[in-house]
This record gives sequence, C-alpha cells and structure tokens, in this order.
Amino acid sequence: MKSVCVLVGDGKVKGTIHFSQESPDSPVTVTGEISGLSKGLHGFHIHEFGDNTNGCISAGAHFNPYNKEHGSPEDEIRHVGDLGNVEAGDDGIAKVNITDKLISLTGPLSIIGRSAVVHADPDDLGRGGHELSKTTGNAGGRLACGVIGVAK
Repeated sequence: MKSVCVLVGDGKVKGTIHFSQESPDSPVTVTGEISGLSKGLHGFHIHEFGDNTNGCISAGAHFNPYNKEHGSPEDEIRHVGDLGNVEAGDDGIAKVNITDKLISLTGPLSIIGRSAVVHADPDDLGRGGHELSKTTGNAGGRLACGVIGVAK
C-alpha cells in the first residue's frame, strides 16, 4: 500500500512525503524531501487530524491513540505519530528516509487521513526537561503540513 502527503506552509517551506508498506505487519517506509528549512534538525510528526482548514494548528496534537508520553521513534513509550527529526543541510533541504514499525497504512494505527507536520525546532525526543518535552518534544511552531492520502 502507498500514500502521499504534500506539505505546504505559510512561508517557503514545502515538500512531498511518500509512505509505503509491504503488508499490514511490516514497517512503513517514509521517504521524500522538504525544502525551505533552516539548517539543522526539525521535528517531524503525524498529527491526529487531517484538517488544515485553519493552517497547521487544525491538525491537532500528535497521533497518540494509546495516550502515552512523547518519545523517540525507538522508544517503547512514545506517541504513534512520533517520527523524530529530519535534518536540513546548508541548502535548506531535508531528505527524508525513515522506517517506522508503529505507524501503519491500514487498521487502527492507520495514518491515512491524518496530517504530517514539520516543525521549526528540533524534537528533543521527550528528553529535554522542558515542560513541553513529554507532549510535543518542544519542537516549536508548525512550519508546514499536509493531509496523508492514498496514492496510486
């Protein structure tokens, strides 16, 4: 199964992200490119709603059906939508290449119809000690978002 998300922001940040999954039990591969970013790490998450009617804020919180604390993609305790960080180079482009075992394109953990969001700051993976570390990774504002849809 395949899906795609076109990220659009208020400024110059934009991108296209592709999701693929061989079978319902296999990990999801997330690939693509995001441009217009400042150099460095940027939080990258799946948010609960596929609603961008009021900009990226309408996407709601991180996709977290199990009501867990925020964490790293490798952590046992994490939101389903916690995909960590993408890293932009000097040219402002982040090449995305993530494999995640928790998100899915089918079933109760399906991300189809939800939003992908790239943030202004690095995701501290729940370890930063900031009051927002355990909920958002203190990843800052939402630079761009898009609804994840079925791809052909």
